[in-house]
Amino acid sequence: MTLPHSPGGVGEPRPPQAVQVHRREHRREEEQKEERQHSLQMDSSTRRRTFRSSHELSFPRGSEEEYQFSAADYALAAALALTASSETTWEAQLRRQTSTVELEERGQKRVGFGNEWERTEIAFLRTQWLLRQRRDRKALRRRTEEKVREAKELRELCSGRGPWFWIPLRSHAVWEHTTVLLTCTVQGSPPPQVTWYKNDMRIDPRLFPAGKYRITNNYGLLTLEIRRCTIEDAATYTVKVKNAFGQASSFAKVLVRTYLGKDAGFDSEIFKRLMFGPSVEFTSVLKPVFAREKEAFSLNCLFSEDVLDAEQNIQWFRDGRLLRSSSRRQILYADRQAVLKVACAYKEDEGLYTVQVPSPFGLREQSAYVFVRDAAAEKPGVPGSPLNVRCLNVNRDCLILTWTPPSDTRGNPITGYSIELCQGESEEWVLCHQAPGGTCRCPIQGLIEGQSYRFRVRAVNKAGSSVPSKASEPVVMGDRDEAQRKTEIPFDMGKTITVSTDDFDDFVTIPSPPTNVHGSEIREAYVVLAWEEPRPRGKAPLTYFLEKSVIGSGTWEAINSETPVKSPRFALLDLEKGKSYVFRVRAINQYGMSDPSEPSEPIALRGKPATLPPPTQVQAFRDTQTSVSLTWDPVKDSPELLGYYIYSREAGSSEWRTVNNKPIQGSRFTIPGLRTGKEYEFCIRSVSEAGVGESSAVTEPIRVKQALATPSAPYDFALLNCGKNEMVIGWKPPKRRGGGKILGYFLDQHDSEELDWHAVNQQPVPTQVCKVSNLHEGHFYEFRARAVNWAGVGELSAPSKLFECKEWTMPQPGPPYDLRVFEVRATSLMLTWEPPLYQGAGPVTGYRISFQEEGSEQWKPVTPDLISGTHLRISDLQPGKTYVFQVQAVNSAGPGQPSMPTDPVLLEDKPDAREIEVGVDDEGFIYMAFEAPEAPDSAEFQWSKDYKGPPDPERVKVEEQANRSKIILKDPGLEDLGTYSVVVTDADEDISASHTLTEDELNKLKKLSHEIRNPVIKLISGWNVEILEQGEVRLWLEVEKLSPAAELHLIFNEKEIFSSPNRKINFVREKGLVEVIIQHLTEDDKGSYTAQLQDGKAKNQITLALVDDEFDKLLRAADAKRRDWKRKQVSASLNSAPRGPPSPHPRPLLGPYFVEPLQWKVSEDCQVLLTCKVTNTKKETRFQWFFQKREFPAGQYDPQTGAGLLCIEELSKEDQGVYRAEVSDDRGEDDTILDLRDEALDAIFTELGRIGALSATPLKIQGTEEGIRLFSKVKYYNVKYMKTTWFHKEKRLESGDRVRAGTTLDEIWLHILDPKDSDKGKYILEIAAGKEVRQLSADLSGQAFEDALAEHQRLKALAIIEKNRAKVVRGLPDVATIMEDKTLCLTCVVSGDPAPEIYWLKNDQPVAFLDRYHMDVKGTEVTVTIEKVNSEDSGRYGVLVKNKYGSETGQVTVSVFKHGEEEKMLKM
Repeated sequence: MTLPHSPGGVGEPRPPQAVQVHRREHRREEEQKEERQHSLQMDSSTRRRTFRSSHELSFPRGSEEEYQFSAADYALAAALALTASSETTWEAQLRRQTSTVELEERGQKRVGFGNEWERTEIAFLRTQWLLRQRRDRKALRRRTEEKVREAKELRELCSGRGPWFWIPLRSHAVWEHTTVLLTCTVQGSPPPQVTWYKNDMRIDPRLFPAGKYRITNNYGLLTLEIRRCTIEDAATYTVKVKNAFGQASSFAKVLVRTYLGKDAGFDSEIFKRLMFGPSVEFTSVLKPVFAREKEAFSLNCLFSEDVLDAEQNIQWFRDGRLLRSSSRRQILYADRQAVLKVACAYKEDEGLYTVQVPSPFGLREQSAYVFVRDAAAEKPGVPGSPLNVRCLNVNRDCLILTWTPPSDTRGNPITGYSIELCQGESEEWVLCHQAPGGTCRCPIQGLIEGQSYRFRVRAVNKAGSSVPSKASEPVVMGDRDEAQRKTEIPFDMGKTITVSTDDFDDFVTIPSPPTNVHGSEIREAYVVLAWEEPRPRGKAPLTYFLEKSVIGSGTWEAINSETPVKSPRFALLDLEKGKSYVFRVRAINQYGMSDPSEPSEPIALRGKPATLPPPTQVQAFRDTQTSVSLTWDPVKDSPELLGYYIYSREAGSSEWRTVNNKPIQGSRFTIPGLRTGKEYEFCIRSVSEAGVGESSAVTEPIRVKQALATPSAPYDFALLNCGKNEMVIGWKPPKRRGGGKILGYFLDQHDSEELDWHAVNQQPVPTQVCKVSNLHEGHFYEFRARAVNWAGVGELSAPSKLFECKEWTMPQPGPPYDLRVFEVRATSLMLTWEPPLYQGAGPVTGYRISFQEEGSEQWKPVTPDLISGTHLRISDLQPGKTYVFQVQAVNSAGPGQPSMPTDPVLLEDKPDAREIEVGVDDEGFIYMAFEAPEAPDSAEFQWSKDYKGPPDPERVKVEEQANRSKIILKDPGLEDLGTYSVVVTDADEDISASHTLTEDELNKLKKLSHEIRNPVIKLISGWNVEILEQGEVRLWLEVEKLSPAAELHLIFNEKEIFSSPNRKINFVREKGLVEVIIQHLTEDDKGSYTAQLQDGKAKNQITLALVDDEFDKLLRAADAKRRDWKRKQVSASLNSAPRGPPSPHPRPLLGPYFVEPLQWKVSEDCQVLLTCKVTNTKKETRFQWFFQKREFPAGQYDPQTGAGLLCIEELSKEDQGVYRAEVSDDRGEDDTILDLRDEALDAIFTELGRIGALSATPLKIQGTEEGIRLFSKVKYYNVKYMKTTWFHKEKRLESGDRVRAGTTLDEIWLHILDPKDSDKGKYILEIAAGKEVRQLSADLSGQAFEDALAEHQRLKALAIIEKNRAKVVRGLPDVATIMEDKTLCLTCVVSGDPAPEIYWLKNDQPVAFLDRYHMDVKGTEVTVTIEKVNSEDSGRYGVLVKNKYGSETGQVTVSVFKHGEEEKMLKM
């Protein structure tokens, strides 16, 4: 029994009287405690006690009332007696103080009176004391009797009573799409079973969508939560409760109201915003998430408005359970976006996630399923990890561990499970048990009482063990029956006394034997033995000793355990199969061992548990474009069922894939993430603790398509034409067509002066335009419609606005209609429409298209001019934005009524958007094809050319296949050029594309078609151009070997040419060689050369174009080669001529020529020099430089030596090109060419890099403000052609936070920031330029490091001083003029760290801030105020700021002028 501690008086000094009273009370409590213990030790059986009052002293025993109590009642009475003593402490203290005063008075009286009076007084006081005692005992008896009576009533209520409703259900009336909560309170003992009914039909949440119903029972508080109520939820709901003593029921009606807006008597928008706040809608859709175990995933959704109190109002659920933020899970909200992030996913996180947000008329919610796939296997073939590890039947030293088997064994059956445990928060996982593979349940023994444990499981097969499962929730080992043995007694305003049943037991030495020994759990591999503790138990701790005996042996054998058995449960893991055993148990305490218990019933191990059979009637149904709905008949009468695993595969494949990794409850599931248009098969397996069962029958292959459903409602009605008694109404088709073709529409009309609606047509109208006749002129009408498809009649649309039946006579045209948007891409779309039915005063001359951006109310024209046709491609739009479009027809009277605007169009490139495929098939036919796997079964592919209608059937052929359409050009020609578009009908989303067939593309396709239809001679080498030794030009190509019958036709400039003296043509068939040798290349040879080859049916045509720069270059090279050859011939003839008199036949005169052609070299100063040399010159010889065919005057020429020189100081990309040097006189001319492009330019840059690397100076060390800098000077550096690498202690350095490397045009440097001792050592700079590599080194250690570090510290200190020095930053002007009696304010901003001291000076004297002078400092802003200035205040003022790093002064000249005077400057 535990008594409460008084909260007051802790640590406070007590008066002596209070101490004495406390001691007396303590002695009294000790005596009462000893009496209670003595009475409890007398006998262990129930005794009859008589409670006697204080008046028994003066009345005989026969006249007393006797009250009979049990031992428990006596314990309660004793506790109440203690309670009464504590409750009346203040009264007892008051009586004791009164007695003390009376005794003092009595002592005084004793002096004045005799002994007779004293004896009288003592008798009086004794009588008074006895009366008080009698009164107190009577009050205590009444209080005790009342407490005992209440305790008896409580026990009677709790012992056994039929259920009854303390608070019954009440009816509710709610709006549609809101949540209703039905609650009631029930009492009964034992706790009753609860069942909910809807219209007398039992409610099973598993048979409804996840989260629809939520049923809870919280200690008698019963709740039924119905989410997103619909009209179908309006019903009578009944809850029935039943136990062994009776049953009861309560019912309530739920009325679901549909919101009617203005028809309900109020303006909907005003009501929603003023009474309920803004209406929040979802602007995005939650999509299924396919995560992987141990990886992160997130869900996010966007809202149309900001959500108030987002943390409370936005709620996330998984399988109907509310989620909260945790260490692994974050729930965030920002910028109208709610995000759920899971940092590390486990299979337990798989499920249906729902986000809810409140709105004026109910909760808005979205749901998406999250699939968590197995983590990547550590070894091939190992199974997936188990899940849902739970601890059951937790006792002092043992528990039962359960888990769910994995869905994927990766082809190898599971042979066992490995169980690991972790104590506390140590994160040290230790193997504790190996469980067989046929069960997912195992006892764990030998645990420590009071210790916290977590468990995880690995699945094992022949390939190895899986990754570990998610750890179980922590459990603390303890006596689970301890709480049942305790009773709390309330008293004194909320205080309680805890009484244990152990206090009721008599003193026990050797315990009694345990009872009811039985097998609580019998499995294939173990038996869990259970028994009841001995009664009375005693207060001493108990352990147990177990014995077993094989049936028929007649002997008992002790069961050994590694640790003492403290719990009344024990798992036997070493029993032999096929044998029956009996067991008995002995209890042991500190006094000894009890007698053995009665033997248990015979117990034998059971056989291997069988897995559950698969579900039956597995059927797959179409759902959406990417999902399939699966239903099945659940396995009945199987309480051990954990759920189902679903498997899928593409039709024709043998590989099954798991759909879910967490067992699914219920008998229906939607499988997302499938490929549109593909066929799939499915099967299901039951999951239990025995493992995963056999597969169900495989479903029939089902193609992933949208399920057929009735269409949604048409919308946006428009008046297209109006006569005296007739109207033409148009509308937009349903947004959801239900996966089928719209067969027509039913239209209703309503006269505003009548009550009823009337049908316009009895048969469906096939178009979105309907003419309504027999109307009354001047009346107002509204319309509504329904769409019809194969599934039936769809939703009824909302009524249109009121249209007046009045004949149109305006001159402007009516509105265009059927405005549609196709081919939506990131920056463009296609707009089409139908011309207006009402033309007005004249024919329509054009159309005006306008657009409106999202969030704007302004309509802007798309084009400045009118559009003549009924279609327009709109381009150059901004991606990611939403637009709305409308069209107006224009005639001579002006623009008419605008069309109904389009729905908002979001411009984006859809990842699965398909385009028209253009190509040539195997037979050589040119085709255009379009494939749409997501197209409904009834969809049609509507082809159009130039948006004017279907292509001409005489020119194209259309072929249809499943979800694919192809048009084939019969005879491709110029008539087939144009834009081909295709639209898939009956689809909810835009499925369209277009392609513009141009002449170039058609020619390429025709060429490809020709190549396919006509074999081509294989080309080995195309046309090659060579210049021979004497300047001849050789053109040649090579093809595969040809037959002797092969033919060659050589076409030059569209004319066939043959061999001639200047042009020789060779055709070597056995080698496939075609050769053309031009003896002397001239301008007449410029053009294209085409070799047409034919060898049987195989043909080929190869063309060479010698034109423009390419021909000019070839011509110059051939001429140079020819002149060079001639010079060599002349030189050779001169050297071979005999000496003697001149010949009577002089040789031809030879003009100047180049003996050294134009070439380049790089100087030591990295200059590029172009040099050449000419000879046989004379005074009149002219030398010229050219660059890119333009004269280049920067070149030099020395007539004495004949040397030409062109110097390029700094070579760059701008200097690349063709350089030419030309020399000429009356005897002739010669030139030399150097092409400094591509490889030649790269060679020059490489050489520059090599010289730049060689010019690098030794490394120098320099201390800087930031650190130590190592650098080398170079004459040239080019990042592309030179590479630098730094090494420290032979380890390559990379730029980082402390080391930075860089280059400039003349320097290579390395900067070490914040140098440390670890930066000491040898540094090497490696410079690579082409094949040239140079290394420079510097030793940054010793005195070099100390000097550089000292310089760094000195510069750093100077920088700190300069940074923290006191300064006047800004604010003071140079001159300030002010009129007398005004107030002058001088403000400046100062800086410094530490904050500087501030002094103001006037004429170099300190300013005393008194009377009119005030200074105010706010942070770094300093202000001086001079009130009512006068001429004496004129002068030069300065502010002096200083701190430990320095000081600075800012000055201003103040000039005060009198009233009426002009402003004047003060002369100082």
